[in-house]
Amino acid sequence: MEIILAKPRGFCAGVKRAITIVQQALEQYGAPVYVLHEIVHNIHVIRDLADKGAIFVENLEEIPSGSVTIFSAHGVSLETVGKAGRLGLRTIDATCPLVSKVHHRVTHLHEEGYEILVIGHKGHPEVEGTCGQAPGAVLVVSSVDEVERLPVNSGRKIGYVTQTTLSVDDAENILSALRHKYPELDEPERTDICYATTNRQKAVRELSGEVELLLVVGSKNSSNSNRLREVAFHRGIAAKLIDSAEEIDSSWLYGVEKVGVTAGASAPEHLVAEVIVTLKERYGASCSEMEGETETIKFKVPSFDSRG
Repeated sequence: MEIILAKPRGFCAGVKRAITIVQQALEQYGAPVYVLHEIVHNIHVIRDLADKGAIFVENLEEIPSGSVTIFSAHGVSLETVGKAGRLGLRTIDATCPLVSKVHHRVTHLHEEGYEILVIGHKGHPEVEGTCGQAPGAVLVVSSVDEVERLPVNSGRKIGYVTQTTLSVDDAENILSALRHKYPELDEPERTDICYATTNRQKAVRELSGEVELLLVVGSKNSSNSNRLREVAFHRGIAAKLIDSAEEIDSSWLYGVEKVGVTAGASAPEHLVAEVIVTLKERYGASCSEMEGETETIKFKVPSFDSRG
């Protein structure tokens, strides 16, 4: 059996920044520090940070007044920011800078009087935070079918933003329908789908032509990990989303000669290493890495001295 590793895979700059923020907050202020929602969508990252003293909550009301509170990489609404201030919480914003860029566009569109559409998955924390950047109705579009049902008159000024972790293919299909329905649609200069999502999906598309099975390392609630699985599936490749090597089912490997392995942007590389070791031990597999994009983007970690 041959293992082919996708390149790039695993942690992106926004995830690295968010995890570093929690780690440095714990070092500077001591445990506990509180995090609103999962800092990133990976169960192993959450467990590791929890062991070090991070407490993850779903509601600000669960946090004692005066406590250090971190907003996750997915971003939060303006209402949440305001509520944190009223509750006397000392906040640190770990929102990915690329998500913040989307937030700024929503604010601009609102100020210019546009009807705002968010292409994304309803209920996802990033989408909820993005919708919460402007007062009033912001409409979420999750599929081509929903475009025709949008209650927006084509005579209005209409602009859109996109969830950063969408499938590039799915987003383009929705955009084609929106452009057809709204010819004057205001578009961002560049896609909101982030570089890491785009690069990882591109690698999977290329890998799908070489392997019979793709293992995607990532948690079940990770949007970008699920999209990687879907990219392979839509190209006729069996694809499985696993949290760790322990979830590998030997029946998946029956008769398989080439296995692709990738990881979502919130999955640590050590989980990929464990998958490789497992496949080598069970099947005597060899391992190589495909040629691909080398990512060099880094995001600055904010100073904590000026927190709210």
